[in-house]
Amino acid sequence: MLEKLAIAEVIQNWAVWRDAGDWERLRTVWHDDGWMTATWFQGPAEKFIAVSQAGFDRGVSILHFLGGISIDLNDHRATAQTKMTISQRGLVDGVLVDVVCTGRFFDFLAKRNGRWAIVRRQPIYEKDRMDPVSPDARLTLDAALLDSFPEGYRHLAYLQTRLGFTIKKDLPQLKGEAVMRLYAEGLAWREGAPTAFPAGGPG
Repeated sequence: MLEKLAIAEVIQNWAVWRDAGDWERLRTVWHDDGWMTATWFQGPAEKFIAVSQAGFDRGVSILHFLGGISIDLNDHRATAQTKMTISQRGLVDGVLVDVVCTGRFFDFLAKRNGRWAIVRRQPIYEKDRMDPVSPDARLTLDAALLDSFPEGYRHLAYLQTRLGFTIKKDLPQLKGEAVMRLYAEGLAWREGAPTAFPAGGPG
């Protein structure tokens, strides 16, 4: 139980410190080889922190809210699934909107030198929605662009595309091959796989 509490603290600290812009402490929740995947970013944790800080400084508004945590532990390896929402605010064709995406963080963690930290984070995107911030605003979306994105995060992807980001379109959702592969990779990690990634490496 103490090990699981330590893991849960790592996950909670990630959300608080990332959203508060506490970049130095955010570094402590990752191991040096940490890897982050999101709709708009795939790469080393250190680079994720750098681009998040740059976005924070120019006013990009992305917040995270956490719910229940389920942790599977095997000695010095663990995976954790954490219910979460991603909330992003931005302009779509001149209209200020909020997008809320519900899903789970799927984390691969390791205890090294007595410290639990994240080796790989892969969100699972389950459903989302977009709403104008002002209730009297009129918003018309490009249906073809919206439909070009996966159902679990299409509104989030739409907003991020309008803000200039390039979106990865094959990320895990509630169902499907991508999420089943992720579960299998998590099991392999807990059972001693040499890396937290499939044979093709991170991506």
